[in-house]
This record gives sequence, structure tokens and C-alpha cells, in this order.
Amino acid sequence: MASRQAESTNKVIINNLNKRLEESKGKWPEVLPGILWAYRTMAKTSMGRTPFSLVYGTEALIPVEIGEPSMKHTHTSEATNEEELRINLDLTEERREATLIRMAAQKQMIERYYNRKANLRYLKIWDFVLKKVFSSTQE
Repeated sequence: MASRQAESTNKVIINNLNKRLEESKGKWPEVLPGILWAYRTMAKTSMGRTPFSLVYGTEALIPVEIGEPSMKHTHTSEATNEEELRINLDLTEERREATLIRMAAQKQMIERYYNRKANLRYLKIWDFVLKKVFSSTQE
């Protein structure tokens, strides 16, 4: 399920970025992996986590942390890293469920806000409405 969600997220990102990347027509295959990496490793407000952590069960170690010594990188060994990964994998399903609950709560808040601001208009038979005619529906 997570891989399908990741695929659909990637498709949305690619479609949205396609417009911006058309300016640099020959360069977008080189730019896209960096953009996707940035998207996957940034915490989202709606989820409270990064998409990477929801798929793989752990936070990503960015290339800068590997090249430059950091607390996260220097205090890990292979044995502790594998133990931490096992613990994170056990908790991954719970984190995903908590994220789904958080996303549903946020959608409800957005829906309540929209419903407060929306002006509902009920149409009756013979009410006039403005219809936009496109060239494909002109006939």
C-alpha cells in the first residue's frame, strides 16, 4: 500500500514540476532526483513525518551528514544501527496508522473551515445559470 501511495505521490510531483522544468528542457532528468529527494525527506505538516520515514521506517541520512561528522552519524555503529532499524520496522505500521488518523483529522478541520465560508445556493427549475462554453462544447 505504501509503495502505491509513493508512486501516486511521485506522479503528482512530476506533473506539478513538469511546468517548471520545461524552462530547462534538456536538464530536467538531472534535476528531478534532487527535487524528489528533497520532497521525500522534508516533514509534511499534514503527516507530521517525512514520506521517506513512512515508507522505510527510519529517517534518511542526508549526504551532508555522511561527508561531515554529525552526532547522528558518529554515534552509530553497524550493530546499533541494525538494532535500531529492527525497532523502527516494528513501529512503522503504528506510525502509518497514527499518520492516517492525523491526516483524517486535518481533512475534517479543512472541511469545517470550508463549510463555514461556503455560500450554498440551491437552484430551482427555471433558474438562470451562467454556462461557460468551450470550443470543444460549442455545438
